[in-house]
Amino acid sequence: MKLVIVKYNAGNIQSVLYALERIGMEAVVTDDHRQIMSADKVIFPGVGEASTAMGYLQERGLDNIIKNLEQPVLGICLGMQLLCRYSEENDTTCMGVFDTTVKKFTGQLKIPQIGWNNVEEAKAPLFTGLAANSYCYFVHSYYAELCNQTAAVTEYGVRFSSALQKNNFYGVQFHPEKSAKAGEQILTNFLNL
Repeated sequence: MKLVIVKYNAGNIQSVLYALERIGMEAVVTDDHRQIMSADKVIFPGVGEASTAMGYLQERGLDNIIKNLEQPVLGICLGMQLLCRYSEENDTTCMGVFDTTVKKFTGQLKIPQIGWNNVEEAKAPLFTGLAANSYCYFVHSYYAELCNQTAAVTEYGVRFSSALQKNNFYGVQFHPEKSAKAGEQILTNFLNL
């Protein structure tokens, strides 16, 4: 199986590579259009700021490549947010795969949310074999609103989409590569799609 991780200036790529290694998988890290399009599975990670990341993707034509992929795609954290329609982070128009808006946490919450939180109502193939309300590791200041494509829910002041799914596109707000056994199961499930 050819597994590709999209290389762009907002990656948490090393920790994803280590997590894949732990489950016996190797991945190619690339921004080459042909390699991405010919992959069996694509992981689109992300840590950073939405508008800068979208600008980088657009300059290289990667936004059009990613949103038109037909094989399974997994967006992680910022990667998932960039697959949404719009992000409040610096007023950013995103790729529009998922029909929802990314908003900033407000109120008395400690921002960013850093640490372990429950993933509830998980209903995508990504969560096969996971215990109900499993804990996963989050680091984020923005969240995707609930929508028809919500595949799991987490609460941090508000209930938000901790996972999204539409057709071959999957997104998780948490970091499976830092979520211990639950995260390894989610990555394994993605590779088995």
